[in-house]
Amino acid sequence: MPWVKKSLIKGYAKIINMYSYTDFNNLISILREEIMKIIYASILLFTFTAFSSAQDFFVFPSEGQSQEQTNRDKADCQIWATQQTGFDPLRTPTATTPPPARGAQQGGVIRGGARGAIIGTTAGAISGNTGRGAAIGASTGALMGGFRASDQRRQEQHAQEQWAQQQAAQHAQERDRFNRAYIACLQGKGYTVN
Repeated sequence: MPWVKKSLIKGYAKIINMYSYTDFNNLISILREEIMKIIYASILLFTFTAFSSAQDFFVFPSEGQSQEQTNRDKADCQIWATQQTGFDPLRTPTATTPPPARGAQQGGVIRGGARGAIIGTTAGAISGNTGRGAAIGASTGALMGGFRASDQRRQEQHAQEQWAQQQAAQHAQERDRFNRAYIACLQGKGYTVN
């Protein structure tokens, strides 16, 4: 699967080039995104590989066909089944829809801490202790920002997993239709197929 290989190579290259980044949050975000791409590409690769080897049928020539005739009939039936279903088992599987887009980053420890410090300073000024209010606000804001960012990452990961499962299920469905057409063709030519 050349597109998976290219994706993995690009992902590793981005990870290696990350050491030049100075913005820690951006570094973590990019690193996490690239690792997720590698994981999903690997899942798709292994899922589709498992389905690709599923065409192991036992074909018995019921009417005494020679091995040469059997091979010719198998090739003819594969072409016919591909024409009938639009599915080619020899073609590399491709995604029918793009993976879900990554949303704008929500929260974050630094961003949340800054917001909390501003709110805490205001609250502290009202109560007469600006410094303490800023410290409490910053720590609370950082905590909440971290929670928001973590929740967003979880949601994005879940969406990616659902997308990969949908792609695998659709591929399996198309493969099953092809298999049924292939078997019907062979049976029509006088073979027993299991």
